[in-house]
Amino acid sequence: MKTRKTNVHKFLAYFILISFAFYAASCSSGKPERVLFIALDGISIEGYQTAKTPNIDKLMQKGSFSLKTRVVMPSVTLPNWTSHLTGSGPEQHGVTDNGWLIDNHVLPAVDTDDKGYYPSIFKILKDQVPGVRTAFYYNWANLIYPYNRDYLDEVRFQENYEYIENFERAFEFIRENREKPTFVFLYTVHTDGAGHSHGWMSPEYIESIENADFHIGALLDKMEKEGMLEDTHIIVTSDHGGVNKGHGGVTPTEMEVPWSLTGPGVKKNNKITGPNNTVNSAFVVAHLFKCSTPESWTGRMIHSIFE
Repeated sequence: MKTRKTNVHKFLAYFILISFAFYAASCSSGKPERVLFIALDGISIEGYQTAKTPNIDKLMQKGSFSLKTRVVMPSVTLPNWTSHLTGSGPEQHGVTDNGWLIDNHVLPAVDTDDKGYYPSIFKILKDQVPGVRTAFYYNWANLIYPYNRDYLDEVRFQENYEYIENFERAFEFIRENREKPTFVFLYTVHTDGAGHSHGWMSPEYIESIENADFHIGALLDKMEKEGMLEDTHIIVTSDHGGVNKGHGGVTPTEMEVPWSLTGPGVKKNNKITGPNNTVNSAFVVAHLFKCSTPESWTGRMIHSIFE
């Protein structure tokens, strides 16, 4: 009896060791996760559908997409990008307007890190993904304010709504870190600026979307030549639309934006039929990196976009 028990224990021990070795080998053979989040400010559904955007269209056809993604209120920039990147609305993260500052705001966040910042996807990744590299590229100064820079490896700001150099630098960052898990947030406000200056749906506004699409295409071409495109997950979305020369209201034109995810394991040419909201973006990124999310986050995972 004792010999039989000993043999069973040995068998279990060998089984566990073999299983662990197989698991470790399968994990080490996989490529590190890479996510590129392309953030275009002020893109309404009507603006996207009117503009000629072959590169964004191609991404949507190769992945899952929504043309009715609902933004948070108010439909202005800082609350909405913060919601994209924190999985929560203003009632949770406390960013209620474009003038929010860490030491000057009305509504306190329901959850904060040791420096007073609401937990963002950057913190989640840095806490849970060994060796992850994160980058934040932007051209509207206030955009960076809700995030703790301790969780960002590279931050780059371009003045006067310029953005092309940021697109080029994002590619270099991805290439430099191609063997590491990487998350890149790549933002431009020039599209929103065209709406404010000339009006949403003006020729200048439509042209600004088409220019953004052109440079997205140039970035994707470079990634493809480097063999980095097919194993990259790419999100393309916006924060609000606009009416006349402004936004901030509750019309569908202001409150609904395009959203898409392309990459390995994502359903192709898949139109999301259920409700989708900007607070879900951070959950998708966390899911791709196999991270758990804070209890304070209020969005949800969009399981229907995966094969």
